[in-house]
Amino acid sequence: MSGSTFGTLLRVTNFGESHGPAIGCVIDGCPPGMALTEADIQGDLDRRRPGTSRHVTQRNEADAVEILSGVYEGQTTGTPIALLIRNTDQRSRDYGNLLDTFRPGHADYTYWQKYGLRDPRGGGRASARLTAPTVAAGAVAKKWLAQQYGTSFVGWMTQIGDVVIPFEDEAQIPLNPFFAPNAGVVPALEAYMDALRKAGDSCGARLTVTARGMPVGLGEPLYDKLDADIAYAMMGLNAVKGVEIGAGFGCVTQKGSEHGDELTPQGFRSNHAGGVLGGISSGQDLVVSIAIKPTSSIRIPRASIDRAGQPTVVETFGRHDPCVGIRATPIAEALLALVVMDHALRHRAQCGDVQPPLPPIPGAVS
Repeated sequence: MSGSTFGTLLRVTNFGESHGPAIGCVIDGCPPGMALTEADIQGDLDRRRPGTSRHVTQRNEADAVEILSGVYEGQTTGTPIALLIRNTDQRSRDYGNLLDTFRPGHADYTYWQKYGLRDPRGGGRASARLTAPTVAAGAVAKKWLAQQYGTSFVGWMTQIGDVVIPFEDEAQIPLNPFFAPNAGVVPALEAYMDALRKAGDSCGARLTVTARGMPVGLGEPLYDKLDADIAYAMMGLNAVKGVEIGAGFGCVTQKGSEHGDELTPQGFRSNHAGGVLGGISSGQDLVVSIAIKPTSSIRIPRASIDRAGQPTVVETFGRHDPCVGIRATPIAEALLALVVMDHALRHRAQCGDVQPPLPPIPGAVS
């Protein structure tokens, strides 16, 4: 299967299946000399892992990461870093009824048509379980970017189903299972999710992820635009159906006098561009918003066909997230960090000797 690797100078290859013995990734291109241990990675995996609240799948995985290569005496060597996460709580019997049928909205039908066979257990390669190695790789990128540029990443939920989450307090994000920056809306989210689970249904979500302390100059002016690569990476995340940079689709109703971010000696007056101008980072915060579709695996009976093309009805059992977006925030952060680190390495390779004729305006990192 091709399509399991992304990146140019920083390349990440993802491997494994939802119900196989293990999942993991290989990171190629990380510079040598950075201190790295499993503890640097485990924190982000703990934020993503299943079973952390009653509102997500109750599959009980520790998601304990093992560093197999690329680190010697606590430092990266510049060689490929192999990360392994063992699967310990598979219940493959829950998928026995899916051997000959296809779940509506899922990849079952397209995988079978493309490859001629498929692993139905937990969705195989199509499972959101495969985002754990992405989060592990993203933790490595986050640490390198923090040390090199002081860049940091934070994401939060802005909407779950019908419930909009106004941004009030960033400090609340790690204090609730929804990554919601608003303590007041958490009871409404809990009630909404409880009702959804009782009904056997699912819902979508929207979230925002940002990169702060961004260097100026990352990206290319045409096919390798920074925002294009961000959109490419985000669309590679399971269930993502839309990506916006900055004002996104909101720019349709804006006038040029409003959307164009004015510059002053003190800095930019706004950030409708989301930190990217002409495909190149401006030094402002990168601001990315993604839309995630409802979970396809639901208990409500749905019309489908079997492998003979005959009509049937599918009801999905097992342990599933009623809203896969709830655990997506650390994944989106990881993807953004991987794209930024890759572009930082590419910029350093081509333009590391360039002396900008104008110092970065306040708020931008040189």
